[in-house]
Amino acid sequence: MRAVVQRVTQASVKVGEEQTGAIQHGLLLFLAAGHEDTDKDVDYIVDKVANLRVFEDSDGKMNLSVIETHGKILAVSQFTLYGDCRKGRRPSFVHAMEPARANELFESYVVRTRALGLTVETGRFRTHMAVALVNDGPVTLLIDSKKDF
Repeated sequence: MRAVVQRVTQASVKVGEEQTGAIQHGLLLFLAAGHEDTDKDVDYIVDKVANLRVFEDSDGKMNLSVIETHGKILAVSQFTLYGDCRKGRRPSFVHAMEPARANELFESYVVRTRALGLTVETGRFRTHMAVALVNDGPVTLLIDSKKDF
């Protein structure tokens, strides 16, 4: 799985005119499943994101996690994280997981993260979404369960 994690002071997602998720202080997570991903990859992303020390402690050092700061997560599915732009001008998405199984893994991420006691808001899978955010820092990180093992 691939994730782009952004520390935010606020973030929201809309589908048409309907706001499907919004958070203050926390993490905006764009998440995609690759065609070889399994539950092991979901577990990795859940643990990594929940425990990522990207919030400042009293000394101003990034030393606290979203759990420790009582932050929230806005999770947005984004298969385009598997876009391969190395050849030509149009991205190839052959490494993205087929939608039905990708949605299962995305939902599994949400359930497992909520089980940790975190609030998780979401967008809506396979719809056109408008995401708004205020990146705090800015802090933006890339996580790939296959490259990080």
